[in-house]
Amino acid sequence: MKKNYILAKWLNNDITKEELAELKADPDFYNYEKIKNYSAQLKVADFDEEKVLENIISHKKGTPKVIPLYKNWILRVAAILILALGITFIMHNFATETQYAYNGEKTTFSLPDNSEVVLNAGSEIEYKKWNWDNRRNLELKGEAYFKVAKGQKFEVETTLGKVAVLGTQFNVKARKNRFDITCFEGRVKVNYKDKEIILTHGQSVTFENGNQTNSTAASSKPEWLENQIAFTKENLPNILDEIQRQYNVTISVKTASPNELFTGKIPTDNLDIALQIIGTTYNLEPKKIDKNKIIFEEK
Repeated sequence: MKKNYILAKWLNNDITKEELAELKADPDFYNYEKIKNYSAQLKVADFDEEKVLENIISHKKGTPKVIPLYKNWILRVAAILILALGITFIMHNFATETQYAYNGEKTTFSLPDNSEVVLNAGSEIEYKKWNWDNRRNLELKGEAYFKVAKGQKFEVETTLGKVAVLGTQFNVKARKNRFDITCFEGRVKVNYKDKEIILTHGQSVTFENGNQTNSTAASSKPEWLENQIAFTKENLPNILDEIQRQYNVTISVKTASPNELFTGKIPTDNLDIALQIIGTTYNLEPKKIDKNKIIFEEK
């Protein structure tokens, strides 16, 4: 009852700061806000008083029909509920769904066809539930591992290229100007600019600055699923970018970045060990300024 009272005050723009804070803490507040915004856009036709009066006079007087006030109130509430349910249905089925994995975390979720997705840290996926079985298409920013249920064509679009499959397991990474795709099961078709290639089990391809590099997957699934980052001939700035993303920290280097390329694995569940590996490899000394800030200095 109290919740309905606060909702009514909020809709009437007559709510206190304390009540607003309590309402915003409600997990359904996001839906309430959308319903309010949609309702505000509804327009009612202008009321022509003179025309209504003429119609009343032109008709014979009959026994007036009295509608009790409580019935009128019930009808209004019912209309609002129907409108709210309709808007909720539309938003649930037609609106764009977005899944996030913020820095320092991974997110696992299922798509409408029960395809499984694991988002790596600092990544985002958008898709629509409506007609999903016939149009399995989503947009990826960052990196994700897919275990696709069999069905119609499944497409992953990124700003760097597109990957299409029918049912398989694969990993896609699109960050800055680098596009990495690895097929762990089945076949995938990769489109990058004017190129189209097919990858089968165990094959991997990387596009960077217009260059293509083919390789073989070293494991049966992405290393990052097992809390490791695998690098092959990677430069220090890109390595530090990934460590910052995985641990949600800020890292700076108080010297010119070394030119050596790194090949190896770095853990994503132990920051101290990760920093030690970088320090030993590049002859740098890591110093923690605070919990989320690290500086590398020359030894």
